[in-house]
Amino acid sequence: MASIDLPRALQDYFAFAETAPTRNGRRFSITLPYCRPDGRLDRLQWWYHLSAAKEMALGDSASETLRAEAVERFTTHIERWLHNTRQDLYGNGAIPYVSAEGNRVMAASPVDASMSEGLEPNLEDDAPAVDERAAVAEAGAANEQASAREESGATAESGHRSPNRSAFG
Repeated sequence: MASIDLPRALQDYFAFAETAPTRNGRRFSITLPYCRPDGRLDRLQWWYHLSAAKEMALGDSASETLRAEAVERFTTHIERWLHNTRQDLYGNGAIPYVSAEGNRVMAASPVDASMSEGLEPNLEDDAPAVDERAAVAEAGAANEQASAREESGATAESGHRSPNRSAFG
């Protein structure tokens, strides 16, 4: 159904937590952290509740029973989510990656420095980066000049100033 390519069982990647108990019972969460295609960390969570009455009815193993049930439901939810969104869950690290089907981005393998001895450096890598603020400023200036040209063309044709401009520009 879903494309899950992990070296361990999916449940091994889950993190479990319990919030502070309330008079309504205990709340638990299961979290699956993952890396998105843009490299940002994200998570899927599954919450479940154990009421005091249910805990008394099930006895000492209530939390373990409910946890096993929640893990099974969460696993099914993840598989459906991956299938419906056409994504893959994969990776060899502690946190898996999620990306569109067939678009897996694997980390580059380490480079052996001894293999590149005696080679000349790539000059393109040493080229200075373009200052992003200067590029934005140039684009803004070009837009202002274009709008000023349009405005002067509209004034010449209609013989009056644009209503959103003052007499001073």
